[in-house]
Amino acid sequence: MDDCIFCKIVKKEIPASIVYEDDELMAFKDINPIDKVHLLIIPKQHIESLLTCDPIHKDILSKMLLLAPKLALEFGLKGFRTMINSGKEGGQEVFHIHFHVYGGSERLAKI
Repeated sequence: MDDCIFCKIVKKEIPASIVYEDDELMAFKDINPIDKVHLLIIPKQHIESLLTCDPIHKDILSKMLLLAPKLALEFGLKGFRTMINSGKEGGQEVFHIHFHVYGGSERLAKI
């Protein structure tokens, strides 16, 4: 999509603090972190949201999910949260599927 900010990050048209990249995925630091560590994992392929996924997306979704603990450990997290906002009513702001991976504060350990 021409106007998708995450597609522009994938094309390197917009800068990002990229922490991981392979042929299918990219991960970068969230520009508005909600915790000490807050990363976004995205597929390079434009997929609007979890609401638009179907069985053909199972491999990319599993790769995204399996990357989350790897990155969390690399960033020193002993525990973390993941979040996927789906659709406008689900709080999704950028309509390119992305997994939030975040943690590092004491407040999460108390919840």
